[in-house]
Amino acid sequence: MKKGKVLTMDLFIKGGYVIDPANGYEKAADILTENGKIAKIGQNIRVPEEARVIDAEGKIVAPGLVDVHVHFRDPGFTYKEDIFSGAKAAAKGGFTTVVLMANTNPPVDNEETLRYVLEKGRKTGIHIETCANITLGMKGKELTDMDRLSAAGAAGFTDDGVPVLDEEVVKKAYKAAAGLGKPLSFHEENPAFIENNGINAGKAAKHYQIGGSDRQAEIWMVKRDLALAEGTGAEVSIQHISTKEAVELVREAKKTNPHIHAEAAPHHFTLTEEAVIRHGALAKMNPPLREEEDRMAVVEGLRDGTIDMIATDHAPHSKEEKERELTKAPSGIIGLETALSLGIRELVDKGYLTMAELISRMSWQPSEFYQLDAGYLSEGGPADIIIFDRGELWKAEDFVSKSNNSPFTGELLPGTVYYTICSGKIVYAKEG
Repeated sequence: MKKGKVLTMDLFIKGGYVIDPANGYEKAADILTENGKIAKIGQNIRVPEEARVIDAEGKIVAPGLVDVHVHFRDPGFTYKEDIFSGAKAAAKGGFTTVVLMANTNPPVDNEETLRYVLEKGRKTGIHIETCANITLGMKGKELTDMDRLSAAGAAGFTDDGVPVLDEEVVKKAYKAAAGLGKPLSFHEENPAFIENNGINAGKAAKHYQIGGSDRQAEIWMVKRDLALAEGTGAEVSIQHISTKEAVELVREAKKTNPHIHAEAAPHHFTLTEEAVIRHGALAKMNPPLREEEDRMAVVEGLRDGTIDMIATDHAPHSKEEKERELTKAPSGIIGLETALSLGIRELVDKGYLTMAELISRMSWQPSEFYQLDAGYLSEGGPADIIIFDRGELWKAEDFVSKSNNSPFTGELLPGTVYYTICSGKIVYAKEG
């Protein structure tokens, strides 16, 4: 079957090992879907004659993955990615729900752009949600009309791509978001500590004989925003955390504030700044890859629950842009098609997380933060399902994304996705 083709019929998923962290369910079972919902989970289910049977023997059946930090570059930069191509990349990676960031052109600081994104997203076959901006034009000076944007369907609010430096604006955002019951996600890099973004101010910067991004850029912002959040009741996520100090700040903040959350990107628990020396701009990202102690702090944060969510920060760029000299090339890598595999290789296979814990951090916990009806398998719930072979290797190439800016290109990775099912429809099936 061709990638991206959608089949509409009831499905009987037979003989898979079902893992559903939300309900604590982990055993061999069958799943029957009807009319876009899960009708039955268990054994000895009567199979309707009209249902398509999918043999999942030897494979894991889990909730469709949920990525709450992706860039589909639409509107404004669709030569890098658009909502349709991004959705296909998500489906291939096992994601049935994604939350888009709002740093488009124009930005999602108004109802018209918000409606454009959501309406286009409804045509993709997966669930497309989007954040709106915290501030008008992402300039950090004046709040958007958060009431109206929330009513129009914004999943949450962020100025991801730039920090909100004005303390009073952050305080107002906390108050407004808490009143609306919508989450806030913060990009934590203070430009006062950055000479060239995307490159750690350490071994990598020295190798290229340039200034870089000091770890204090993240530490300073995280410390401030966690302090300001105390007592507000606002649900707050520290995005793409990269330093051991920031992980510890979040760990301490969670002891007194249950509304604090954090996300980690696969590249930050997999790579260090050594990758920038090997791959150049293909490993340049904001915040940058740091040192081995930082990587392991992110891993430990995921292990002990300090970091709730794994989010790709899928950031497509064209080949021409990434081939510019290092200081002029844009930051970011694609991640939707490799995220599950990196989680298996780096976290499960190395004993830091169980498979159920990995799936939880890639489905149930992100959906909880954004209050989405996703990330779980229950009778009567959405038939959003991934079927994958955790041990089968695949080669990271021929990406469905419009872009291929990834330092993992050419690697053999575990975790081959066989089917991605969204609302009971097959939106991705492995060829062959």
